[in-house]
Amino acid sequence: MTDRLDAEHAATAKRKGEHIRICLQEQVQNTGAGTGFDGYRFRHQALPEISFQEIDLSASFLGKRLSAPLLISSMTGGTEETALINERLAEAAEARGWAMGLGSMRAAIENEALAATFQIRKLAPSVPIIANLGAVQLNYGYGVDQCRKAVELAEADGLVLHLNSLQEVFQPEGDTDFRGLLHRISEVCRRLDVPVGVKEVGWGIDAETAAVLLEAGVAFIDVAGAGGTSWSQVEKYRARDELLADAAAAFADWGTPTAACVRDIRAALPEAEVIASGGLANGVDAAKAIALGADLAAYGRSLLAGAADPKSGSADELMQQMARIEFELRAAMFGIGAATIGGLRATDRLIQL
Repeated sequence: MTDRLDAEHAATAKRKGEHIRICLQEQVQNTGAGTGFDGYRFRHQALPEISFQEIDLSASFLGKRLSAPLLISSMTGGTEETALINERLAEAAEARGWAMGLGSMRAAIENEALAATFQIRKLAPSVPIIANLGAVQLNYGYGVDQCRKAVELAEADGLVLHLNSLQEVFQPEGDTDFRGLLHRISEVCRRLDVPVGVKEVGWGIDAETAAVLLEAGVAFIDVAGAGGTSWSQVEKYRARDELLADAAAAFADWGTPTAACVRDIRAALPEAEVIASGGLANGVDAAKAIALGADLAAYGRSLLAGAADPKSGSADELMQQMARIEFELRAAMFGIGAATIGGLRATDRLIQL
């Protein structure tokens, strides 16, 4: 039994390392129409009547104040290498006042020796931290106790359950029984002591699905739309099965663009708390996402290189990248005369091309 568990833990660690390498080195971008943000443009306000220096980016999430409505998306954890990545991301999140999501914590639930790779609260004491588990694991022996353990290990302010059905299909060791998950998600929402959100991993959540999830008790929706990383393409590079590798090419453009997910959920569910992630490249994308109805804008793989680079100064590179995104968001707000995030959210100056 011990040998089998050790082999499973080693396989999980190997998979995490492969995911990072592939995301950094291979072409895994969704090849569809993009995020959808290129289909929108702000009408410039030549007379903004506000001071650039007084633009207020502050926001709140999970009961904590943020310096800007920005989130480091769930990415990784579970190995020595990914522990260092999470530490660099946590330090940057604390310094810049961003929220931070952790990668799937299944490895730490199965092997507490790996818990330290997710324990970044000491490096980010004041910002919201989101623990993370795959929703499908609720069909493979996980329940409220494991969800609670993930939150406790990370000292997290909330939990996100990720939906990754297509990734599991293309993953050689994938778990593909998604039957009855809504009921199980609802039970976790009802019994856990922290807010529970649901996110996709790069193919989007539409308004119909969001409505069902919110009815089940989900506190926030991270749309994780198409336009960024395609996890079918990531798994293509791991595939030893020729059929899986060849079939993945047919799904390179699969999914609903991020902008469409945000727009449609906001139109159908005005009170929903929505996170826009999936291919955001800069602060102008964040401004468009918020103007379309997002509460937070999130960045994943675009921040990974700066956090993964072991060279001296990589932390500075990551910090500069985050500062640039903030500056671009502030500049976009100045360009339309919005002095606050509330003003940006209420603007009528975003037009669809």
